Amino acid sequence: MSRYPHAFAPVTLGRLALRNRIFVPAHTTNFGRDHLPSDRHLEYHRARARGGVGLVIFESIRVQRNTVGRPQGVAGYDPRCIEPFARIARAVQAEGAKLLGQVIHLGRQIEGEWERTVSWGPSPVRWSATSQMPHAMTRADMDVVIESHVRTARNLLEAGLDGIEVQVGHGHLLQQFLSPASNRRDDDYGGSAENRLRFPLEVVRAVREAVGPAVCMGIRVSAEEYLEGGLGLDDMRAVVPSIAAAVPLDFVNVSHSAYHGSYSLATQMADMNIDATPFRALPTAIRESLRAAGHAVPVMAVCKFRTVGEAEAMIAGGGADLVGLARAHLADPDLVRRAAEGREETQRPCIGCNQGCATMLERNLPLTCLVNPRGGREGDMALAEASPAETPRRVLVVGGGPAGLEAAWVAAARGHRVTLWERDAELGGQTRWIRAMPHRADFLKLIDYQLGQCRRHQVRLETGKAADVAAIRAQGADVTILATGSRPTRTAFAGGRAALTMEEALAEPARCGDTVALIDAIGEWSSLSLAEHLALAGRKVTVFVPVGAYSWRTTIYSTFANRRRLRDLKVKLALLRAVRDWDGTTLTVEDLSTGELERLGGYTSVVAAQYNEAEAGLQQALTAAKLPWRAIGDCLAPRTALEAVYEGHELGLAL
Repeated sequence: MSRYPHAFAPVTLGRLALRNRIFVPAHTTNFGRDHLPSDRHLEYHRARARGGVGLVIFESIRVQRNTVGRPQGVAGYDPRCIEPFARIARAVQAEGAKLLGQVIHLGRQIEGEWERTVSWGPSPVRWSATSQMPHAMTRADMDVVIESHVRTARNLLEAGLDGIEVQVGHGHLLQQFLSPASNRRDDDYGGSAENRLRFPLEVVRAVREAVGPAVCMGIRVSAEEYLEGGLGLDDMRAVVPSIAAAVPLDFVNVSHSAYHGSYSLATQMADMNIDATPFRALPTAIRESLRAAGHAVPVMAVCKFRTVGEAEAMIAGGGADLVGLARAHLADPDLVRRAAEGREETQRPCIGCNQGCATMLERNLPLTCLVNPRGGREGDMALAEASPAETPRRVLVVGGGPAGLEAAWVAAARGHRVTLWERDAELGGQTRWIRAMPHRADFLKLIDYQLGQCRRHQVRLETGKAADVAAIRAQGADVTILATGSRPTRTAFAGGRAALTMEEALAEPARCGDTVALIDAIGEWSSLSLAEHLALAGRKVTVFVPVGAYSWRTTIYSTFANRRRLRDLKVKLALLRAVRDWDGTTLTVEDLSTGELERLGGYTSVVAAQYNEAEAGLQQALTAAKLPWRAIGDCLAPRTALEAVYEGHELGLAL
């Protein structure tokens, strides 16, 4: 008997039979090429179908030229998409899963720089303080959108996809019509809830009529916009049954948020700092409303589900009929198979860091994953366990942080005999500082996974082991990998005083006193996390930033949430301010907009967030001794765990 009888039970969406109730929701990958699905898409989705999932929903498929937005956006209206979509459909179906396509017009989110088009929306209301003004759609424009959805749906069915999901959520065009926060019209398509529903209903009805009653078709909705003046759960408890009463639906996929320049956006890809519990109530409430109105349509739930066990609990409790795992499947495409075989302890965990996924998407780069460097590279990066080395060698890894641990287990998985030396008593490198910050504790799951893999593949782990030329020579390894990391740098002031490093502030919090000036020269997650940590510990914190934005190397998919948290904690952000001196109580700060100096008193400490200095001494010593070496991670250049893990994985595969 399966440990997960509900999650692994078959289910039928209309006439479409699925082998289980776990699905991969539509999520942007930036894998498109020339606005078409790519081979990278094919390998990515085939891997997750092979991993045991019941259903894959292909990412947002654009219905018009003015909603493509970027070169990687996939254009479903173009008949050239049919052949590549057909190949993807065959690949997914051959692995036993089904494939749906999500059809979408993104409305005001697409600003048209690439295609030189104008944004469309129900009203001339911008989605963020830095966005362009959209064109208020006419009735003729609405007819074009309807026809475009129909044409795209027909193309996808011709390609052999198993059904269609119409995107009515996430703050895109159809939700823009639904929401009073974005719909300011005074005609038949604005004002009352009935009027605001009119156009989305026309689109959904047209798609259903075009695909026919036998084809699986449903909608994705946001049950809560988390937006002042926007749609709330009570609104959507009325809207969704109204759609189901007007158009036969085979499923309702319940999400939340609006693509809006506010906290709402941060809930869409909730990171490790956001409790997922409130999101679980949303599909439950929509399902109850549908049942109360007499609609037995299956309801899907998404957002920050990480394991089959969590999905089982949601389905068994009656909160949903199917559960979607997006980032968790990015981290581990085989998570369903592992659960079915009772091997959950080998699952590569999603840690909710948003560094390889959301950050890359914001930069218009292909999706990747910090904990899974193969994510999105399934077609050109080998699976370690499936690519044994031609000649097993003795490998020495020096350094037990994320880079060294990743290189060690990957090399060992390929058959090399690997020994890892760590000079400290504990493995984990700089991630060990996270133990002092409970709100970032999910990051430690990465180290736990890497250590588990090292043990499974019989890596010899030696702590308290210093490395020098003589010891490395005596070890006699065929390959030496240096993952020695980096060391903190100190910021000194003209008067002779120095700022505390981030590590010192975490190791000895009493040295910070009550009122902390935090100089952020890096804009990374580490400095942002430290500011929040100090404030949570009761310190009064001011962050001095020498540029015009804070946390500029993190992602807006998290920034809008951490901005709210910092505001609640009364953390002050002083932008375009450079700290020039500190005498122990008073700062001398330059206003970089005017060049004027200010003297600010009352500070008990200054903490400086700077990039570390690479630990490159051993590289130089080995070179002088004519011993070969390879370097990865911070000892090459201090960066983040994203680069460290990737470089460790890549080198482990290359040996």
